[in-house]
Amino acid sequence: MTLAEQRPDVERDGIQRLRRRLERLIGVAATEGNELVALRNGDEIFPAMLEAIRGAEYTIDMMTFVYWRGQIARDFAAALAERARAGVRVRLLLDGFGAKEIEQDLLDEMDAAGVQVAWFRKPLRLSPLKQNHRCHRKALIIDERTAFTGGVGIAEEWCGDARDPGEWRDTHVQVRGPALDGIAAAFAQNWAECHEELYDDRDRFTEHAQPGTSVVQVVRGSASFGWQDMQTLIRVMLTSAEHRFRLATAYFAPDTYFIDLLCATARRGVRVEILLPGPHTDQRACQLAGQHHYGRLLDAGVEINEYQPTMMHAKIITVDGLAALIGSTNFNRRSMDHDEEVMLAVLDEEFTAGLDRDFDADLKRSAPIAPARWNRRAIGQRLREAAVRPVRRFL
Repeated sequence: MTLAEQRPDVERDGIQRLRRRLERLIGVAATEGNELVALRNGDEIFPAMLEAIRGAEYTIDMMTFVYWRGQIARDFAAALAERARAGVRVRLLLDGFGAKEIEQDLLDEMDAAGVQVAWFRKPLRLSPLKQNHRCHRKALIIDERTAFTGGVGIAEEWCGDARDPGEWRDTHVQVRGPALDGIAAAFAQNWAECHEELYDDRDRFTEHAQPGTSVVQVVRGSASFGWQDMQTLIRVMLTSAEHRFRLATAYFAPDTYFIDLLCATARRGVRVEILLPGPHTDQRACQLAGQHHYGRLLDAGVEINEYQPTMMHAKIITVDGLAALIGSTNFNRRSMDHDEEVMLAVLDEEFTAGLDRDFDADLKRSAPIAPARWNRRAIGQRLREAAVRPVRRFL
């Protein structure tokens, strides 16, 4: 048998091995027969989400960290209100910190139409210990048959196609099949904290068809203390990589454990590529915290690229062209330690290949960080990196 003939068997073995690691170490079974569609930037993401909302017949459950301003915010409020007036059960869960910029007239419009709006941990109502633990999950579940998750918030910053600094770069995913239950459970977990009624007679609890071929594990990260499932998920992906590990993230500020793990992965011969925001970022302190580690990463052979056209907001990992993570989790301590998150572990070569093609396209619009040049960076940059050290664990 030639190497080409052996490769499919080797890839199947690699996928199955990774699946069993994830299932056993996280304790969540993967599901088969899922259909996934990756949606790139607002021009693809928002029309798909709004079309699904407008076609809802029974239930709409939506949760988001960011709900800000602009026409797109009004479009979503109008679509949700219209469906509520038509008799669809509509629930909207907003983070008490992230969505605080939503306009009051939109809340009034939705409330008058019958949309059930709940707030996750409004800052003024919390003890100091809970202030830092936010709901960063993004999920939209329609009629128990279609779901969306990923990195996108509801705001004009996400509109467009990443053509300029006013149009952020992001990826969302549309899901049909059994994995939808995991996304719905992420919504239910947070809704249960905010509302007395968890379900009603419009929830049909139907069986799922298997419209696709993707194997998907849905992993939820919860705001708590100690080691979290999200950390286990990322750790397994890093330690399982044999050829290539790719990371695109909006906020890169991990603790030293994950910096060490990235370095160790590169040193054992895996090509490690990281794609991060460049000149356009909405969290400069977080960027500085991550840049503090550039030297160590570059010395270990990690390739670092900074996206130039606009804010890079995607949260994607791919491993060996076989598997991918996509969802709401950033590669920072806030996502891994403090916030409610949801991530899809997708074991599907075709889906992963699509994300890798997007990664390649993004690299063409990025600037690589050269080790020699970085080691000669200005003293002002070094001082700014040092200045954020006291708050790194909150970034």
